[in-house]
Amino acid sequence: MKDKIRAILAKYHELEEKLQDPVIAQDYKAFSALSREKKQLDEVAKAGQQWVDELQELEDSRAMLNDPDLDSEMKDLAREEVETLKSAVATGEEELKVLLLPRDENDVRNCVFELRAGTGGDEACLFVGDLLRMYQRFAEQKSWKMDIIDLTESERGGFKEVVCALNGENAFGAMKYESGVHRVQRVPETEASGRIHTSAATVAVMPEAEDVDIEIRQEDLRIDVFRSGGKGGQNVNKLETAVRITHAPSGIVVQCQDERSQLKNKDKAMKVLRARLYEQEQEKREAEQASSRKNLVGSGDRSDKIRTYNYPQNRVTDHRLEGDAKNYPLKEIIEGDLSTLVDNLRLAETAELMRRGETL
Repeated sequence: MKDKIRAILAKYHELEEKLQDPVIAQDYKAFSALSREKKQLDEVAKAGQQWVDELQELEDSRAMLNDPDLDSEMKDLAREEVETLKSAVATGEEELKVLLLPRDENDVRNCVFELRAGTGGDEACLFVGDLLRMYQRFAEQKSWKMDIIDLTESERGGFKEVVCALNGENAFGAMKYESGVHRVQRVPETEASGRIHTSAATVAVMPEAEDVDIEIRQEDLRIDVFRSGGKGGQNVNKLETAVRITHAPSGIVVQCQDERSQLKNKDKAMKVLRARLYEQEQEKREAEQASSRKNLVGSGDRSDKIRTYNYPQNRVTDHRLEGDAKNYPLKEIIEGDLSTLVDNLRLAETAELMRRGETL
């Protein structure tokens, strides 16, 4: 453990020195990569330095106990110090074991997420609207900024599809657990007999890619502009402000019509395109970890689920958790109070990594 921590501290100090290099500071791509690497080590470096210092103090106190010239009063003080430091070192070592677990380098990024209605027709579209409001409230609690990039409304309310961007500290690290199929069980307002219906919606969460992560050639893009539809002000159906971007090599198509400015819509659409292309690269590198979008999102079928929102029982159940940690009051969750649930999912992930014995 001592050698591993000292190696990490050496790496951390090396990164600090490189970031102070004027040449690197002028290279945006290199500076961004080094900054991200250092940020990943911030917490473990701080805890590691404290543990190394306490370990050294423990060794010094033990040496004092073995000093034949030390008087009995000083030895008593050294003995107390040894016991205190032994406890601190043991506690610090356990904390470091958790901090040394492999971390997703994307956790610190902003994210792009997509909601789509699955099985259940109109009721599934209404459920997408509920999920969107849930995430909006969660974002407000976390002081994140949410931008709606594109949405397709349903004829009877709700949305068939919504694409959003979240900007905030560790946005992807928290939202990544939302990827998958969300199932709802409730009596629709249009159901006269009071029969409970089951519907589903899919959520896909992707880390936002920076310009330095993905190189997009302009010649690979086809950019179409068209008139916005739906709400949007006086310019709707008069000015061509909506933007659709097609990336020829991948076949990915994204569009945005949320803003009144064609330039702003193009910028938002490019953000989604970069996120999708970055995700494709991640999938290629991490195929063995089943990180592909298909595995995260699932088929959209009611049986393929990560979470169930049961209105008759006023309960939300996350099927990835066990025991008391799997059930939550529906009202709190649907109002965006997701912090406890996210923390429990993170703890479960940590426990699994520890069980496998994985470390940095």
